[in-house]
Amino acid sequence: MRRRHCLPLLLAALAAFAAPTSAQMRVEGQTFEARMPVGGRELLLNGVGVRAVAWFKGYAAGLYLVANASTPEAAVAMEGPKRLRMRMLQDVPTEEFVKAIDKGFARNTPVAAQPALADRRAEFDRQVQGIGTVAKGDVIDLDFEPGRGFMMSVNGRPRGEPIAGADFYGAVLRIFLGERPVDKNLKAGLLGLRAPP
Repeated sequence: MRRRHCLPLLLAALAAFAAPTSAQMRVEGQTFEARMPVGGRELLLNGVGVRAVAWFKGYAAGLYLVANASTPEAAVAMEGPKRLRMRMLQDVPTEEFVKAIDKGFARNTPVAAQPALADRRAEFDRQVQGIGTVAKGDVIDLDFEPGRGFMMSVNGRPRGEPIAGADFYGAVLRIFLGERPVDKNLKAGLLGLRAPP
């Protein structure tokens, strides 16, 4: 088959792979529903992945958006509600989460934008610290709702007050999807570019 005939087939295959999921997905024994209501809208499961360091697997995660996004820029810029759901695979002290948040902000937020986010990031840190220990089996949702802002819940229970600003939620998403994400394989999975392990 000539090359010019192969290219359309390859593009079609890639488009099909990046299409929004139409069924629930399982990763590390955790189920992520295909659709989920957030902020008065029905969100679609964009992709799933696992945060892992060598053999240690901390959590499985799923990204929910109003439409499919295969790039970080599209996911961050997309209007409407969003949800990053984490299902814990291990007990983790919240101090470790705070370290990961602060490192993720520093690595993926432009230096010029960091001062405007500093107070809100500190509030996020306080909300996480208030949890104590995140236990295996816990479900953590990091949500964005237009008009309300960022909200965190643990096992369906809100933690703290909403934190205003789409810019802040964008910074949170970049911890997972930025140029220096917390886990490159997790980033690819959340963007639908990597099949669940």
